[in-house]
Amino acid sequence: MASKLLMITVFVFDLIAFALAVAAEQRRSTATIQTDSEQVYSYCVYDSDISTGFGVGAFLFLTVSQVLIMVASSCFCCGKALSPGGSRGCAVLLFIICWVTFFIAEVCLLAGSVRNAYHTKYRSSLLFNDKPVSCETVRKGVFAAGAAFIFFTSIISEFYYVSYSKARGSPRPYGGEAGVGMAAYK
Repeated sequence: MASKLLMITVFVFDLIAFALAVAAEQRRSTATIQTDSEQVYSYCVYDSDISTGFGVGAFLFLTVSQVLIMVASSCFCCGKALSPGGSRGCAVLLFIICWVTFFIAEVCLLAGSVRNAYHTKYRSSLLFNDKPVSCETVRKGVFAAGAAFIFFTSIISEFYYVSYSKARGSPRPYGGEAGVGMAAYK
């Protein structure tokens, strides 16, 4: 039987991670090119950097969620063997898909957070006809892709845990007699 407390806890962590990833997408840094007061140099001015924190928060909540599910299911490494059947095959397939979607979500969140935290410090001179300044920011949709894969990971990890619990099985009741067996009288 799957632990309802664990499933609710994992769902809440995944929901928080999803919300943080969506917030990170909404609050990505933007940059504008400004010129100094003497009109000699142009440089980049970035606005709020809060989406980096949101992305890292989503990364951490998703990691904790994945660790909880894998510890509860012994990650197929330890414990007794699963009983054969459809639930075991489904659990193995969902285990693999869960790790793939988790890895993609983590890469999107980490790459988005790192890229969002990076601010170019270059400046160009208007007097010497330097190359124009390139204000680099994170591309639109990186955190959104992370949020989508958080959603997929959340659903798949819940189904994985239920399938694992079914395949692990519960102790079967004794099928024999409850009384003391006796031999025939001759």
